[in-house]
Amino acid sequence: MNKFAERLKELRLEKGLTQDQLAEKTKLNQATISAYERNKITPTIDAIIILCTFFKVSADYLIGLED
Repeated sequence: MNKFAERLKELRLEKGLTQDQLAEKTKLNQATISAYERNKITPTIDAIIILCTFFKVSADYLIGLED
């Protein structure tokens, strides 16, 4: 899931958001987002859907199956 961590951080920074701001906009916890970006925990399917919807990317892209 390392690609997920990299892509999540990249997408967040491209939008100019802090982890707190992303948490507020997606209703995910900031500590969870931090753990995702540090590759400490694996996201749930629900979290992947929320993040894909927010960033308007496919799940395949977010988890690193396609570029």
